[in-house]
Amino acid sequence: MVEIATLGTFLVAALASLFMAWAIGAGSSGSTPFAPAVGANAISVMRAGFLVGLLGFAGAVLQGANVSEAVGTGLIGGDVTLSSLAATLALLIAAGLVAIGIFTGYPIATAFTVTGAVIGTGLAMGGDPAWPKYTQIATLWVLTPFVGGSIAYAVARALRAEVVAEEYLIIVLAAVVGAIVANIEFALLGSGPGGASIAQASSGWIPGPAIAGTAAATLVIAALWAGAIAVDLRSGTERGERHFLLILGGLVAFSAGGSQVGLAIGPLIPLSGELDLPLIAMLVGGGFGLLLGSWTGAPRMIKAISQDYSSLGPRRSIAALIPSFIIAQAAVLYGIPVSFNEIIVSAIIGSGYAAAGSGGGVSARKMGVTVLAWIGSLAGAIVVSYVGYTAVGAILL
Repeated sequence: MVEIATLGTFLVAALASLFMAWAIGAGSSGSTPFAPAVGANAISVMRAGFLVGLLGFAGAVLQGANVSEAVGTGLIGGDVTLSSLAATLALLIAAGLVAIGIFTGYPIATAFTVTGAVIGTGLAMGGDPAWPKYTQIATLWVLTPFVGGSIAYAVARALRAEVVAEEYLIIVLAAVVGAIVANIEFALLGSGPGGASIAQASSGWIPGPAIAGTAAATLVIAALWAGAIAVDLRSGTERGERHFLLILGGLVAFSAGGSQVGLAIGPLIPLSGELDLPLIAMLVGGGFGLLLGSWTGAPRMIKAISQDYSSLGPRRSIAALIPSFIIAQAAVLYGIPVSFNEIIVSAIIGSGYAAAGSGGGVSARKMGVTVLAWIGSLAGAIVVSYVGYTAVGAILL
C-alpha cells in the first residue's frame, strides 16, 4: 500500500512537473516550430498553435522515453537514486527559476535549469558525478551552435546560388528529410525499449538481410517524399516552399515534444517506481502539459516571433528548420536533454550569415548575454539545488 506521505510528495512534484511542461509548451518548443510558416503566411497563428500542441503531445508519447529516463536516472552515478524529497525539490527549484525567467524577461533555459537541478540534488544526496553522461551532454551542447549553424548556412547558400535550380534543391532536401523520418525510432513500432523505425519495421517485407531491407525501405520513403514535393512545386515554387516549410514545422514540433517532455517528467521517474506508475502514463501526462501550454500560451508567442521570421523568408526558414529537426532527433536518440532555444537560435544565425554575411542582423552583444544566461542557468540551478537539498535535508532527515 502506498504511504500517504509518498503520495503527497508525488502530487506536489507532479504539479511542479505540470507547470514545467506548460512553460515548455508555451515557450520555445511551442512557439518556434511553426513561427517561420506563420511568418511566410503558410498558416494562421491559431491553427499553428493548435497543430503544434497536438504534434508536441504525439512526440512526447512516441519519443519521450529516452530523454525522460536520462534525466531521471542517468545524471547521477553511484548507488544513489533520487529520493522523493530530492525529486520534488529539483522540480520546484527548476520550475521556480523558469518562472523567474518568464516574469523578469531573462532567458532562463529550461534544459540547463532542469539538468542543473537534478545534478545538484543528486550530488547533495551523496551521488557521484555521471561523467560519461556529462560528456555526452556537453558535447552536444557545444557542437549544436557549430553543427546547426553550419548546416543552416550550407542549405541557405545552396538555395541562394544559381548553379542548380532552386526546385531541384528543394526536392533533394525533401528526400534527405524523408530518409531521416524513415529512420527515427517510434515506441509503438518495436518490441525493444527504444522502439523501431519505419524503415526497420518495413524491412521484413523485403527479402534478404535486414540491413538491406532497411536501406531499401529508406530509399523508397525518400523517393516518395521527393516525388510529393516535386508534384507540389509544379503548382509554383513559392507555394511548394511554403508547404515544405509547413511540413518541416510539423516535424520540428513533433521532435520538440520528444526531446523536451523529459525535462518536465524526468525527475518524477524515481517516484513513479514507488507508485508502480508506468512510463507511458508519465509521458501522456507530460505531453498533456505541453499541449496545454501550446494551446494557451504559444499563439501569442508565435505571433510575436513570426514577425522576426517574416524577414527571413521561406528559404532561410527552411535552412533553419532542417538542422533543428536533425539535432532534436539526435538528442532524442541518445537521451540527451537539450535546449531548444540553442538549437533554433544557432540555425537562424547560420542561415543569416548566408543571406547577409554578418549574422543576419543578430546582435553579438545579445548573443553573448544569452549564452551567459544559459551558463548561469546551469550553474545557478546546481548551486541552488545542492544548497536547498542540504538545508531541507538537515531539517527533515
